[in-house]
Amino acid sequence: MRERVLIVDDHEPFRAVARRVLEAAGYVVAGEAADAAEAYAAVAAEAPDAVLLDVQLPDEDGFAIATALAAANGPAVVLISSREADEYGTRIDACGARGFIPKSKLSAAAFAALLSG
Repeated sequence: MRERVLIVDDHEPFRAVARRVLEAAGYVVAGEAADAAEAYAAVAAEAPDAVLLDVQLPDEDGFAIATALAAANGPAVVLISSREADEYGTRIDACGARGFIPKSKLSAAAFAALLSG
């Protein structure tokens, strides 16, 4: 069974790129969201296996969303950002996410490695 992924990012052009990358690797993109409110609604409606989640969203940061999803035993979360991981310190590990990928290095292989690890 192919894994279903929700893409959460406030920039539509990046969501389109992420969709192409993931679908080309066989993932099913269950939906897209541009902010935290849409993300929570999409997780409830679509029950994705994983969420590719931007750290910087207009209404709530990705760390808070990842923490809430982990507390609810929700889908696996992989964080993304235009910044590098070292700029976030221990927040990546502390929020319950599987890991972090800089947007410039997004690949299906990097995503899969974090989900399986």
